[in-house]
Amino acid sequence: MKRKHDPRALFVLIFLCAMLGATSVFAENIKIGVLLPLSGRLYDLGGEISYKSFLMAAREINEANEMGGHKIELVLEDTYGDRETGVASMEKLISQDNVLLVTGGFSSTVTWLASEVAEEHQVPFLVCTASADRITEARRRYVFRINTPAGEQSRPLGSFVEEVAKVETASILYEESFFGRFWSRKIMRQFKGLGLNIVLEKSFLPGTGDFRPLLSLLGALGPDLVYMIAQVREARLIMQQAREVSLNPRLFVGHEAGFSVPEFGEMAGGASEFVYSPAMWSPALPYPGAGDYYDRFIENYGARPDYHGAQAYSAMQVIADALGRADSLDPEGLRKGLSETQLMTVLGPVAFRSYGKKSQQNRLPSYLMQWIDSELKPVWPPAIARDKYVYPTPRWEDRAPRIF
Repeated sequence: MKRKHDPRALFVLIFLCAMLGATSVFAENIKIGVLLPLSGRLYDLGGEISYKSFLMAAREINEANEMGGHKIELVLEDTYGDRETGVASMEKLISQDNVLLVTGGFSSTVTWLASEVAEEHQVPFLVCTASADRITEARRRYVFRINTPAGEQSRPLGSFVEEVAKVETASILYEESFFGRFWSRKIMRQFKGLGLNIVLEKSFLPGTGDFRPLLSLLGALGPDLVYMIAQVREARLIMQQAREVSLNPRLFVGHEAGFSVPEFGEMAGGASEFVYSPAMWSPALPYPGAGDYYDRFIENYGARPDYHGAQAYSAMQVIADALGRADSLDPEGLRKGLSETQLMTVLGPVAFRSYGKKSQQNRLPSYLMQWIDSELKPVWPPAIARDKYVYPTPRWEDRAPRIF
């Protein structure tokens, strides 16, 4: 006997197939590209903390399940800190991996060239660490930046010098590299603008082990302020050997990259005490979630995060927020979502604005930190200070033995 097909069953089958198809669409992973140095020197100088913070943030966002069944899938590309590799990596993320958006951006030279590729393909690029001013001065429609540009990072030091320290002479020590020369020029311009007399500007080779002759020369010149631009290994040696030769300026200021990371305090020990550093983040800042992020990172990875990690984690917070508001899950929808961002993150408030030469640039406050009792604490400006600054820097011979 020929079996009759129930039209209602056919309707149910069609409906279920449609729902299954819809579910597969809604549950589809959202591919986000991450451009980072995942090996080499830059990986050790903040890239690793950025990488782990991206992973932690993506995992937490997916576990919260607040994006209608979608999951974020990070597609990681190692730039090796190399410009050509960075450009090729951006091309791959967009053309082969079909990501909706790219974030990261560590080295400024790599990020500058990679941003040209993102703009050409009309794919949003959310920069979170590279600081060269020109990155958001090119009026690129698809390039956004969370972190503070280089030209604004040392402003709190300037106001501290004018209002508190009132020094007259300064010296600048910097590593002989693009990074060192770039920042030495910027600090030199700032100090001259403050009317300071520069008694010595001197470079040293990365990997230098003995700074005593240079520090003894500084002792003879007697600058009020010593500004140092170095990575953490050399930063530690400079301060330990400054103690050995009894170099006693009114204040030591170390550039953020080597002096505001947890490793500096651990490696330099008591020699890190009272060193100032212009900085962009601390878990002690009054931003919701900043301290919790810091604690969770330690719980997950057994190490303390620095500003690189906070920048990466905040980038993922911004991306999740933009995805939740986007009119469509495509590059143009995400670009529009990013442009309308108004969000508090662990790094601070994020909103992309145009001002001066900048476009689609977040304007975060910046701070002056000081190592006090083995912790890096925000001490300036007064509105965010959790602790009173120590100034002038105590002479080495007058310090309590416990901080040695």
